[in-house]
Amino acid sequence: QVHLVESGGGLVQPGGSLRLSCAASGSIFSINTMGWYRQAPGKQRELVAHITSGGSTNYADSVKGRFTISRDNAKNTVYLQMNSLKPEDTAVYYCNADLVEYGSSRNYDYWGQGTPVTVSS
Repeated sequence: QVHLVESGGGLVQPGGSLRLSCAASGSIFSINTMGWYRQAPGKQRELVAHITSGGSTNYADSVKGRFTISRDNAKNTVYLQMNSLKPEDTAVYYCNADLVEYGSSRNYDYWGQGTPVTVSS
């Protein structure tokens, strides 16, 4: 069984910064892409950023230049550094991992429980 646990969300003023972390644990053989998604009230879940096992990254246009995704493969952990936060960044942020478990021949998507981020003065 695999678990993804996020941390680091909270309340921050516009222009502030937060750093989200997501640690994957369990019977993990390998992790391919890890990413962050967010869902604001009344909106669909959207991709924020993702990073491959080799370190290639992709960002939503709305966060380019402000957010940075990184990962520590040895710790099965992905991070999201969020700077210059705006009220429109307010959402629940979810961690995602595309991974292969020990004893499995295929990869599956796993999700964390979500961590809320509120940007408000």
